[in-house]
Amino acid sequence: QGVFIMGLGTFCAVREPLRLADEVLMVRRPIFKLAKNPAWQQWLKRPKVTVPENICIEPLDFQHLSQATSLPRPVVEDCVDETILLFSSYLKHKENVSFVFKDVGVLGREGNVARMKFFGSCIQQLETTASLVAALRS
Repeated sequence: QGVFIMGLGTFCAVREPLRLADEVLMVRRPIFKLAKNPAWQQWLKRPKVTVPENICIEPLDFQHLSQATSLPRPVVEDCVDETILLFSSYLKHKENVSFVFKDVGVLGREGNVARMKFFGSCIQQLETTASLVAALRS
């Protein structure tokens, strides 16, 4: 399952084979696909990421976030919108920026490249049987 955040991109985990010498392990790997934005997509390079068609992608659940944070839903929606606008503004003005997503990773821009770096703890939560291998792979 994945989540789509309008104006930012899509987060999900993919299951893929990892070949090590004589064995093949199936591991889950987190991926992030940055949304396209006319203000910065012309010059910004981003890793080529393909979200498999069999992954169920749902929009960000503001109600769930509201309950998890004990904030009213309109406040949560405004916070998400303002964060996306701020990130987009940094990209539009070609400024280096890093946004930390708690327990997930860091989305940032350095030079003309934007990428998501996932925390090892995020990878370990996805892959319990081969967490070290999954961490090395990502």
